[in-house]
Amino acid sequence: MQKKVPMRMCVACREMQPKKDLLRIVRTPEGAIEIDRSGRMNGRGAYLCGRRECLEKAIKTRALERALDQKIDEEIIERLRGAFPS
Repeated sequence: MQKKVPMRMCVACREMQPKKDLLRIVRTPEGAIEIDRSGRMNGRGAYLCGRRECLEKAIKTRALERALDQKIDEEIIERLRGAFPS
């Protein structure tokens, strides 16, 4: 019997994709915002496609801030932009 593939939605383009294909952004219990490459960090998470357009749309529309329930500083935004391909 085949295992069910976990699906998650990108907060920007709203497309459902396999969890392993998306990048998880986490707000830790301490309030820090980090990139979760393992997909297992504690905290509130939001998923983004690996496309730069999705990151920019999530920032512009504040979808990432709403998903993480926290304001995101410009320093963190620049760190996120560095993690995405151009």
